[in-house]
Amino acid sequence: MNESKLKTAVLGLNDKGQLLLEAVAGIDCFQIQAVADRDADLAKRIAQKYECKEYDDYRRLIIENQLDVLLVAAPLHCCAPNIQAAMKKKFNILKLAPLARTFEEAVEFVRLAEENDIKFAVANTNRFGGPPAALRQFLREGRMEQISLITVHKIVPAHASTGVNLSPRKRGAGIDNERSGTWRADPKLAGGGVLLHNCYAIIDQLIWNFGTPQQVYSLNTNTAGDRQQRRYLTEDAAVVTMKFTDTIIGNLVASRCIGIGREQELLKVYGKNKILTVSNTRFNVSDHHGQAEKELKYKDDELCCMRKLLENFALSIVLPDKNRICSSSRENLKNMAVIESAYLSARTGMPEEPGRILEMAHVEAVNIWPEHK
Repeated sequence: MNESKLKTAVLGLNDKGQLLLEAVAGIDCFQIQAVADRDADLAKRIAQKYECKEYDDYRRLIIENQLDVLLVAAPLHCCAPNIQAAMKKKFNILKLAPLARTFEEAVEFVRLAEENDIKFAVANTNRFGGPPAALRQFLREGRMEQISLITVHKIVPAHASTGVNLSPRKRGAGIDNERSGTWRADPKLAGGGVLLHNCYAIIDQLIWNFGTPQQVYSLNTNTAGDRQQRRYLTEDAAVVTMKFTDTIIGNLVASRCIGIGREQELLKVYGKNKILTVSNTRFNVSDHHGQAEKELKYKDDELCCMRKLLENFALSIVLPDKNRICSSSRENLKNMAVIESAYLSARTGMPEEPGRILEMAHVEAVNIWPEHK
């Protein structure tokens, strides 16, 4: 093994975990040392493909290896203690979104990462290419005047096996299987539903471009059969209204629906005389009459964006003075504060302030928030 390369392992070999592996295998500075999944046959098959060690126990992988980088694709209810153990062994960590299940858990992750002087980032691939990057560039060039409204529509597929309309006994069955999907309906295991697990990237994009909202108001619901059952299940649908400034507001509508083939996402930014429209494959600039001024088409290439993200993460480790880490866990606390505010608002029926949640973190964990103002 080349000692100059970053010794790397992957926890969780779901589709996203395998995408991580494919991406990291194409970058010369990484050396894949081990993979782990609770499906032993899958772990063995993938390990043979990448000529590395396999594990069906996440804890053993952490204990038996000294790594430079740990890539985490497994859901947190399966591996949160293992991530903490990895931090204490000084592993740098790149985790698929979300950062955590709750804001409190996110703060603890950030505290451990900074206490152990390691890099911990979230894989927000939207920052590294495609229509979201085109939107970012357009806004940074100051070509959009007097933005007043931002709207997002997000529809994601839900399957019968992962739906929330399950009895408590059935929800508890098979939760050790990461891909059974039943854990997604359980607030304790999942932390949240469509907002946390399906809208994290778009919330990151909104905050990245427009700042942290001053206020958040949210209504959440799910498809459970009665009101009592709905209280104990994660949300399948949400409407979130955000006040960014006194003149800019945003609205996010999200739903998990059975029967659709793939995710559908559409973001629109309304300005004085332009409308920007961003989808997975298009960036469009039009006037208020619908006449297109500019349209860019892209391939929906998540693998390419993932490689760029991994290259940034590697450079932030080997040359930290010259390369700033993108989408650090500290930075992602803002995303978690907005999501926490949305869930709190859905319970209280009142607008909530993400800034207040961030200030509370400052009071309770001063040692991890020296730069917060």
